[in-house]
Amino acid sequence: MSTVRSVITGIGVLAPNGLGTEEYWKALLAGENGIAELTRFDTSGHPAHLAGEIRDFDAAEHLPSRLLPQTDISTRYAVVAADWALADAGIDADSGVADYDMGVVTSTSQGGFDFTHREFRKLWHQGPEYVSVYESFAWFYAVNTGQISIRNGMRGPSAALVGEQAGGLDAIGHARRTVRRGTRMVLSGGVDSAFDPWGWSAQSAGGRVSTADDPGRAYLPFDSAARGHVPGEGGAVLIVEDAVSARERGAERTYGEIAGYAATFDPAPGSGRPPGLRRAAELALADAGLAPSDIGVVFADAAGIRSLDAAEAEALRGIFGPYGVPVTAPKTLTGRMYAGGGPADVVAALLALRDQVVPATAHTTSVPEEYGLDLVRGEPRSVRAGAALVLARGRHGFNSAVVLTPA
Repeated sequence: MSTVRSVITGIGVLAPNGLGTEEYWKALLAGENGIAELTRFDTSGHPAHLAGEIRDFDAAEHLPSRLLPQTDISTRYAVVAADWALADAGIDADSGVADYDMGVVTSTSQGGFDFTHREFRKLWHQGPEYVSVYESFAWFYAVNTGQISIRNGMRGPSAALVGEQAGGLDAIGHARRTVRRGTRMVLSGGVDSAFDPWGWSAQSAGGRVSTADDPGRAYLPFDSAARGHVPGEGGAVLIVEDAVSARERGAERTYGEIAGYAATFDPAPGSGRPPGLRRAAELALADAGLAPSDIGVVFADAAGIRSLDAAEAEALRGIFGPYGVPVTAPKTLTGRMYAGGGPADVVAALLALRDQVVPATAHTTSVPEEYGLDLVRGEPRSVRAGAALVLARGRHGFNSAVVLTPA
């Protein structure tokens, strides 16, 4: 087992209910709902109308004008979140960290919709031979990583991961692996946005998006009235460092340690084997060297689909016992941010450990007794938590789990 400790020294968050780490945290604790009618285009011809939309972000205030035509909104969010995370960690040209000692590992799952749709429209008039949607998407998945690394002179090991909602946690897990292999610092996390007509249609076609029109009743994970999720945009970028290196360069703060990580894949449908979420959580706990009793709070995946909620509840009961640990899903205030959702939950978990308070799961009111969940509802709850477990699942079988502890 590696003796290298991977700690988080900087955070950048852009979420529908808060821009910036502390603003996001205050919004979660206050129950400020970022879900409302989508305004980026006319949704009248679509079955779903609500979204967790970031409304107060002006890319021109944060980025050079030359960068705007080259990027879509997802990459702009990612680049700005990276800038904020680096500033928070106090990393700049004078930090003493060489360019080859800094890497970038990020995740996005659908951020290419807006950009690819725009380029598709322009190129189509030049002839079909100029258009390759698949190549455009494949290229775009690496854009966030590339733009961040070029902008900040980071030439160390880098990667772009795709695992839908689980991808953001996978990026953080891979960043930890990269640090353990000798890279001093890795900028990691995930950001997503697909609020253009093409992207919105693709999300709705998946059959999991809520068509409710009441922002307070549209996304109800673990509720008997669960009817799907509300899409969100944004996410979080974090600075993952070797703890010794961070101390040597004089890092001002350490939010916590990535103590454990694991990923699994669900078996084929009809195999009779259970989903892989429980195993991912158990492997992450084992990786951290912790027992279930050491976990003070779980940040759930919270799909908002009855069958998926029931499966997650079963996994948690199997690990912790009925009502064995406080469970929360603050993403009910932002919508599911796909690759950005897991990293945003990691931020919330780190701040929950810092302040010893767990944000509530908004809107959910009627949890089936058979779930056996101690779901934090109504108001934030004070806790005595020494570790947190963050879970995420992606479509088609991805499962990821991260265990966090105070540094």
